[in-house]
Amino acid sequence: MKDTMQTNHRIIIGDSRNMSEIKDQSIDLVVTSPPYPMIQMWDKLFSSLAPRVNEYLGSHDGDSAFEAMHVELDKIWQELYRVLKVGSFACINIGDATRSIGGRFRLYPNHSRIISSFCAVGFDCLPVILWRKPTNAPNKFMGSGMLPVGAYVTLEHEYILIFRKGAKKEFQSGSEKRIRMRSSFYWEERNKWFSDIWDLKGAKQMLMHSDLRERSAAYPLDLAWRLINMYSLYEDVVLDPFMGTGTTACAAIACGRNSIGIEIDRAFAPHIINQAATFLSAANEIIASRIASHLSFAASHSALKGPMRHRNGPHGYPVVTGQEKEIQHYKVKNISATSDLEVLAGYEPIGRMDNPENAEREKIKIVDTGSDQIRLAL
Repeated sequence: MKDTMQTNHRIIIGDSRNMSEIKDQSIDLVVTSPPYPMIQMWDKLFSSLAPRVNEYLGSHDGDSAFEAMHVELDKIWQELYRVLKVGSFACINIGDATRSIGGRFRLYPNHSRIISSFCAVGFDCLPVILWRKPTNAPNKFMGSGMLPVGAYVTLEHEYILIFRKGAKKEFQSGSEKRIRMRSSFYWEERNKWFSDIWDLKGAKQMLMHSDLRERSAAYPLDLAWRLINMYSLYEDVVLDPFMGTGTTACAAIACGRNSIGIEIDRAFAPHIINQAATFLSAANEIIASRIASHLSFAASHSALKGPMRHRNGPHGYPVVTGQEKEIQHYKVKNISATSDLEVLAGYEPIGRMDNPENAEREKIKIVDTGSDQIRLAL
């Protein structure tokens, strides 16, 4: 068991089309959501990056505006290929856009344009995830109401595009294999997470400032947290080239990963730092919830099918497979802002939950499953 751990979370104020501050092959994972081309709230940003965008929109040339916006994003995808390590992943949350240009309503397929660009750069495209977004109006419609041939289906999902740079990563050394085992996920998490449809209704946005929420369209913390657990290891470096409100950085803190975020708008920086620096209790709530979820699953699984064959060593509770035996969870002990652009987080390992002293310290209670006793983190 590793006794302590520390992670670093840094903001770079700059333009992601030039990531010169980040070294070649130094990033283990990218989790991000770019501005969505052809969504009106991003017109001003794209026009500032490429003035011709405004000209195309003004002349009702939607196709040219769409392409000009993506040409600017293409430059960022090229930089991601440079900074990512071989075998590492890039996860891009993107939605398609619907818009009327020159009196004609149509779809602008952002996800397919980004897939084409990533493949042209050299990434391998892997199966995508459909994120079914919560909606408060399930009966809404667009177009001609009940009359045929003039209505349009509504977009109630976005995409999480998954790309890998090069061949599958190999873990050669003993230390690499050990940290991979410590970073494993549970059998039931794998079954849930590695589905191609995600329903994250009720997921927290983790955004304290309503004005920034309107300007950032931040994705929920659960989305970034899941991806980081799926595609990285403890103490890896996660990059978000569109940092916005810092959701990815907060998820990285909860996951025990380092993070770098690039944000073009300096006004976001103090809010990001404040949000990250005050994230300690929320991070530990997420960690405790993950343990509680597994123990709840273990109780029902054991009651239905009998005792599990394996037991996790660091925590002492039952697990389904041998690959889960070394999973180690960490409590966030402290988070501190070391500057206006950096936060450090310190961790300590959570011990065995079949030890009364650990149970009392971690506020654990016993749950009797009949055939086994497990403990549930509160």
